[in-house]
Amino acid sequence: MPEQDDVFMQQALAMAQQGVELGHGGPFGAVIVVDGRIIGRGWNQVVHLNDPTAHAEMLAIRNACEVSGNFHLHQATLYTTCEPCPMCLSAAYWARIDKLVYGATAKDAAAIGFVDDWILEELRKPQGSRRMRTSQRFQKECRDLFEHWQQSEKRIDY
Repeated sequence: MPEQDDVFMQQALAMAQQGVELGHGGPFGAVIVVDGRIIGRGWNQVVHLNDPTAHAEMLAIRNACEVSGNFHLHQATLYTTCEPCPMCLSAAYWARIDKLVYGATAKDAAAIGFVDDWILEELRKPQGSRRMRTSQRFQKECRDLFEHWQQSEKRIDY
């Protein structure tokens, strides 16, 4: 449905433009659509919210989950003005989004200062070789907590 994709990409562009005009962060916007209806919207608000996770896609996913009343967005399409960063792409997978339509590439974003390829490089490295110092503590206690959760009647698998 190329025409429908164009309509929703225009909406993602409008979200990005709104964010730029408000000075909320980078020039990124996103919408999430199910059955031809927008159920989630977002624009980059990293600067406005002082939140490095407040990317357009993340906010659109949060909005769509709230609107749908579900943390899974089966049969949803994410329309975004730029190829998602590793965090946003991971969130889209966790949300079980079925389709992605994007505008600019990660290279296009890097050309204006939004470089995230180093994150992918870091993730490929063994823990001891990453920039972020990492240590492990309380493994037994945390595993006990996992076991408790597995046995809980309140557990909801996802």
